[in-house]
This record gives sequence, C-alpha cells and structure tokens, in this order.
Amino acid sequence: MSAARSLDGAYRHCEAITRAQAANFYYGIRLLPRERRRAMCAVYAFARRIDDIGDGTLTPEQKLAGLDQALVMLGDDAQADPVASALADARYRFALPLDALSELVEGVRMDVNGESYEDFEQLLVYCRRVAGGIGRLCLAVFGLRTDAAGQEQRAQVLADELGVALQLTNILRDVREDALGGRVYLPAEDLRRFGIPLGEPTAPAGTTAPATLLAALEDEAQREQLAALVRFEAERARQWFDRGLELTELLDRRSAACVQAMAGIYRRLLERIDSHPEEAARRRLSLPAHEKALVAARGLLPLRGVRGGGV
Repeated sequence: MSAARSLDGAYRHCEAITRAQAANFYYGIRLLPRERRRAMCAVYAFARRIDDIGDGTLTPEQKLAGLDQALVMLGDDAQADPVASALADARYRFALPLDALSELVEGVRMDVNGESYEDFEQLLVYCRRVAGGIGRLCLAVFGLRTDAAGQEQRAQVLADELGVALQLTNILRDVREDALGGRVYLPAEDLRRFGIPLGEPTAPAGTTAPATLLAALEDEAQREQLAALVRFEAERARQWFDRGLELTELLDRRSAACVQAMAGIYRRLLERIDSHPEEAARRRLSLPAHEKALVAARGLLPLRGVRGGGV
C-alpha cells in the first residue's frame, strides 16, 4: 500500500471515530475545507484515546503507563498506528503545538491521580490542560484572517478561554456521572458556600467525597442549595463564553462558522442547565439532535452565499 493511501486510511479512521463519538464537535468541523477537517479529526481521535485511558477499567498504574506511552507517541512521526500517523501529518501541515497535546495528557493524569479542587484557580489549571489545549490546537488548524496578523497571542488566549467555557459546561452536565465514577470537579469552596456537604470532617482541605456529593444530589432537602450552586457555576461559564467567542472576530468565515456552531451547541446546553438547575444536578441533560442541528445551522449564517460553504 502506498504511503498516501495509508495516510488517507489513517485520516478516515480518525474521522469515523469523530463522527461516532463527538456529534457536537462534528457538527461544526464538517464546515471546514477537507484538509482542515481531517486535521481536526486527528486531534479529536488523539484526545478521545487519552480520555479513554483515563476513563477505562485499567488500574491507576496501568493508566499512567498508558499516558506515558502516549507522550512517547507524540515524539515519533514514524507510526503504524492510524491515529498517530494522522496526527503526525496534521502536526506537519498545521504546526500543531506539541505542548498543547502534552498538556492534554497531563490533564488526564490529574484525573487518574484523583485530584480534587479547593478553589476555582485550581480547577482552572485542569480546564486549561484538557480543554484550553484543545482550543489552541483548533486555532492552529483554523489560522487567522490575513488582516488579523499580529494578534496571534490574543487569539491563543481567546481559544484557551473558549476551551475553558466548554469544559465548565461539561462539568455541570456530568456532575452526577462524575461522582458515580469517583470524581468531583466542583471546587470545594463553592460547595461550602452553598451549604453542600463535602465529606468527613477530617478530610483534607479541598477534598470532596464523591459518595457524600451523590447523597446531596439525591437529597430533596438540598434542592435549593444545589440549584443555587448550579446557577452560580453556569454564570461563571457564561462569562468565559462571552470572552472566548471574541475569537470568531479573528477567523475566516468558515472557521468562524465552525466555532459558532460548536460553541453554540454547548452554550445552548448551558442555558438549559441554568434554566433547570435542580434537574441538572440529578441527571445528565443533553440537547436532542434536531436542536443541535438548528443551533449549528444558525452558526452557518455567515456562510450564506459563500461558494462551497453548505453543509
């Protein structure tokens, strides 16, 4: 098999993973030209692999070894693995920042190590690693408008902030599922502020027992406190969205439409969580497919009349 055919197969493999496992993401990136879309699929497929290591059934020691192996993979361009092969080509074509890929691995390492967060500044480190890094990788694929030259640093900051907004939305969406999996991302100081139990009195500062949080989520007496907590965190995420979406001003129309479609779906989900905080605290809320399609279509409005810009 020729190298070109092998590489095409690697990209098709990454695209199949993205289409099957990341509907929100794929709604947006299908608006991009072929090479950019393929690069984004390679980035997602790598991120999916890292997440699967962290969320899998291996022992913590085996997970950490798997993450170490992923870091080694980033430094080796001669790979038979299709995800590694596609990612290496995407790195070459779009100068993907290697540090952003490494930060993603380190963020999942925090999950494996059972990190919890005393305050938002600590949580922010995690969000920047697992989502801000993805934002910067996406920016490398998008590139800036020609008249936005000189604003590279601002664009990286905005991409990072938009990634944080998406991750905060994920955290609110998955509060119960994460607690069932033994993880608590909500900052301990926020839980205390709204009267949510943290665990044993002797627990270290910043530590929240997942079982204790689960009990609070199922306690009708905690309904008002939980609703207030969810609204507080939703407002925080909204502020990160407001700043991060300024990135679209620096992108070409296709890339801006892609960001509007992806971020629009997550922001609509955030508004649903904010509108139904008691429900969001007890189960995973989501948007139906037709609503995602509608939100994505609204993101396409800047492309109307642009040749080749349809879905």
